[in-house]
Amino acid sequence: MTKELRRLSIVMLFMFIALFASTSFIQVVQADALAQNGNNKRTQLDSYEIQRGAIIVDGVTIASSVPSDDRYQYQRVYADAPMWAPVTGYFNAALDSRTGIEQALNADLSGTGSSAFLSEIDRILSGQPQQGYNVELSLDAAAQKAAYDALGSMKGAVVAIEPSTGRILALVSTPGFDTNLLATHDADAANATYDQLSDDPLKPLSNRAIAGDLNPPGSTFKLVVAAAAYASGEYSPDSTLPNPVTYTLPGSSNRVSNAWGGTCGPGETVSIAEAIRLSCNIPMAELAVELGDDAIREMAEKFGYNRSFDIPLTSTPSSYPRALDDAQTALSGFGQGQVTATPLQIAMISAGIANDGVVMNPRMVDQVIGDDLSVVRSGEDSEFGRALESDVADEVTEAMVASVSTGAAQGARIDGIDVAGKTGTAENGNKPHTLWFTGFAPADDPAVAVAVVVEDGGGQGQSGSGDTIAAPIAKKVIEAVLGR
Repeated sequence: MTKELRRLSIVMLFMFIALFASTSFIQVVQADALAQNGNNKRTQLDSYEIQRGAIIVDGVTIASSVPSDDRYQYQRVYADAPMWAPVTGYFNAALDSRTGIEQALNADLSGTGSSAFLSEIDRILSGQPQQGYNVELSLDAAAQKAAYDALGSMKGAVVAIEPSTGRILALVSTPGFDTNLLATHDADAANATYDQLSDDPLKPLSNRAIAGDLNPPGSTFKLVVAAAAYASGEYSPDSTLPNPVTYTLPGSSNRVSNAWGGTCGPGETVSIAEAIRLSCNIPMAELAVELGDDAIREMAEKFGYNRSFDIPLTSTPSSYPRALDDAQTALSGFGQGQVTATPLQIAMISAGIANDGVVMNPRMVDQVIGDDLSVVRSGEDSEFGRALESDVADEVTEAMVASVSTGAAQGARIDGIDVAGKTGTAENGNKPHTLWFTGFAPADDPAVAVAVVVEDGGGQGQSGSGDTIAAPIAKKVIEAVLGR
C-alpha cells in the first residue's frame, strides 16, 4: 500500500469514528433533550397518537387523558384541580404548553422519552395503541386536602415532608385555579383564562410553596441561629444574653423590640432556650451579632439555603446574603432584614432537625410505571447533608417542644402527641404581617415535618399571628398524616 493511500485510509477511518461518535452522542446522550425540544414538531405530532400517562396519588388518578373528537385525539382532565394545581400543573396540546409535573416528567407521561423506545417498537409491530407512563407521587391525599381546606380563601402555602426520606407528603398553594380551563383545546379560551389568572392581583399562578415572591421567614429562622450557636460549641441552651426592653441595631439608631414590647421574661438575662420558647427577638438579635453572618449563613446553607432543588419541580433558592453588616445580621437573628425563604426550605429545616440533624433531598415521585405495569423507575431517598450532630438537634427539638406545650406556639398542640414547633410573625413595613409555623411530630419519632406560610396577615392585617393562624393549619396537616 502506498504512503498516500495509507494516509487516506487513516483520514477516512478517523472521519468514520467521528461520525459514529457524533451520531451516537445525538441518539443516546441528547435523545431526551431533542425529543422534548419545543421546536421538534415531529415529537409533538407523534405524541398526539399516544394516550398520555396518568398522575396518581394514593392509588387515585388526579390527572388523566380521555379521548377527544379533535386532531389532538386526547384531552387532559384534572380531578380536584385547584387543590392539585401546584403539583400537576397543566398540559395543553393545542398550545404545546405544560407546567408542574406535566412539564418536569413530560418525557415519561407523553411516552416520547428514550426509555419509551422499546414500547414504541412494540406498538409498531403489534398495531396496539401506545400509552405514556403513569407517575405515582409521594403525596398523602388526606394531608393535601387538610392543608388546602385549612388555608381556605387565604393566600398561602403548605409543605409537609417525611423527615427520614425527604418524601413530600403535601404541597399546597392558595388561591388555586382550575387547570382544566388551561388544558382545553380551545386555544383562544385557554389564552384568555391564562391572561385573567396572570392579571389577578392574588397571583394564583404563583406556586407559593416553592417559588413566587419569597417572604421573610420571621421567627422560624431562630431555629437556624440557635443551631449555629449550639454547633459552635461556645453556646448551650442555658447560655444567657442581655434582656433589655429595646435593642439598638449596631451602627444604627434604629431600635427593635420583642413582639409584645416588653422583656423576654422577668430577669436581666435570658437563656437561648427560653428565647426560643417565648419567641423573643432581642436576645436572638444579640446572639446573631455575636455569631456573625458567616456562621449563620453556613448553617443556613447546610439546611439548603441559597440552593435550588428539583423535586422534580424546580424551587426558587431561599436567600441568606453574603457580607451582611452587623445591623442586618441582627435582623436576620429573628428572620427579618434581607433573609427570605420558601415553605419548602422552612420544612426542610424542621425535617433536618427531626431526622437527627440529617437533611434529606426533597422528592415528590415514588414510581414511574410502564404501560405494561412494570416499574420503569423508582424514586430514591438521598441525603443533602448533615446540618447538625444529633445531640445538637435534640437540644433544638427540646426548645421547640417547649414552645408548643407552654410557649409561643400552643396553636399546634395535639392531645396525646408531643409536637415540636416554632411560629413566625414577619413584619413587612406598613403592610400586613406574613405568618409562619414550622414543626414536626411526634417529637420522639417524627413522621412528618411541616411548614405553613400565610400572606397578608391572613386577612387580619397586623393583628394576626403565626400562633393563631398558621399553627392551627399545621396541626390539621399533622393530624391528617398521623390519622388522627
